[in-house]
Amino acid sequence: MTSSQQTPDPHGHSHGHGTGDGAGHGHDHGPSQGSGNGSGHGPGHDSGHGSGHGHSHGHGPAAPVSRHLRRVIAAILIPFATAVVVGLVVLWPGGSPPHERTGVGFDRQTQQGRVVAVEQVDCRDVNAAQVPPTGDTSTPQGREAVAGQQGQCEKATIEVTSGPDKGRTFTEIVQPDAPRQLEEGTRVVVAYAPDAPHDLQYSVTDVNRKVPMAVLAGIFALAVVLVGRLRGLMALVALAVSFLVLTLFILPAILEGSNPLVVAVVGSSAIMLLALYLCHGLSARTSVAVLGTLISLLLIGLLGSFFIGWASLSGNTDDYTGLIHGLYPEIDMSGLLLAGVIIGSLGVLDDVTVTQTSAVWELHQADPRMGPRALYRAGIRIGRDHIASVVNTLVLAYAGAALPLLLLFTIAQSSMGTVANSELVAEEIVRTLVGSIGLVASVPVTTALAALVVSADRPAKEAGVRTPGRGGRRRRAK
Repeated sequence: MTSSQQTPDPHGHSHGHGTGDGAGHGHDHGPSQGSGNGSGHGPGHDSGHGSGHGHSHGHGPAAPVSRHLRRVIAAILIPFATAVVVGLVVLWPGGSPPHERTGVGFDRQTQQGRVVAVEQVDCRDVNAAQVPPTGDTSTPQGREAVAGQQGQCEKATIEVTSGPDKGRTFTEIVQPDAPRQLEEGTRVVVAYAPDAPHDLQYSVTDVNRKVPMAVLAGIFALAVVLVGRLRGLMALVALAVSFLVLTLFILPAILEGSNPLVVAVVGSSAIMLLALYLCHGLSARTSVAVLGTLISLLLIGLLGSFFIGWASLSGNTDDYTGLIHGLYPEIDMSGLLLAGVIIGSLGVLDDVTVTQTSAVWELHQADPRMGPRALYRAGIRIGRDHIASVVNTLVLAYAGAALPLLLLFTIAQSSMGTVANSELVAEEIVRTLVGSIGLVASVPVTTALAALVVSADRPAKEAGVRTPGRGGRRRRAK
């Protein structure tokens, strides 16, 4: 038998002095409440020395929840996962429907090419720009034409390096004020127009960026694996799986005529289940994050559907969506907008729900005596800091992506009300605010679920055994 006294410490350290069998002095570092049996409450590893000195730190994985609670979680998640699988089977597309290329935008045949020669020529000689017949240079087009007539142009010779016309060459005239200048050896993407005259069938549409993009992707993967190790490797696997679901299921199913909202819900649910369990393992902690993410996604879907309809957002706001609507008029463009809101919110939701669940789990591991209310209050304080940073990130991410558009409105001296009322901006405002509301709601929802789950009876308590940390020894509770 051992008797001990413990003195509370304002910094969360408890000091115990006891007499008895072999233990003369002990320290416990962790968020202890300052009262107990002298062995402390900081789960972790215990190291003993010959003088009977013990040291305990709050590290190591939390003990699993009870078998009953695991059954309750499974009873909720298994039907949900079954419904997702059924949805994938029912909506799985047979492939993108065929169509005739229009030759507009991305909808045209392309091949690879390489600039083999570049020479300077007088723009006037190659008629790269024409002064308006009226001689009017008061318009921007007229001034650009005059500048083009007076400048030095580049005449680039491009060789087609892929496709049936491999080895064929053509020339491209590049004006001095063109945003993209060509240099010898530059690899380019060329568009092919079979119905055009022979000399005009090929034209340069873009620069080939595959090598720098591949190098950047490799650096990203290396950084993730070096820092995250096995967890980082599994994150890359989850990213690849998410991309496969997007390209093999979501996009073809929408093109095939399935409801974009239903496809997005099924596809994002599949991505959520695969990504979270691959990255964080099959555990009660991950399952709580899945439940919190699911509830938040449902809220985002309901809010998005309501406000997209109320604000009369068509989803057809730029050249690309107009081209999609022209090629596939049966696609519901407003439904496509809502699908984008749901899928776009999923990645940030995963971050918030996993972080909140892990925070509550670690709080309970640090002090197992904390009840669900205390865990919720402590977890929600962490969540408030997370909310502030995440919401600001979403708004700044949109502002950064839409900077040229916002600059155009500034040049036009449009008021903030006019800018916000335009459909192009209002669409992004609704997307950002609906996603942010879902993120904010995910914090209390996930924190409450995690507090209820982790504060339930655990096997270690039921057996009356304190869970040891790394390198520690079991110590039976008195």
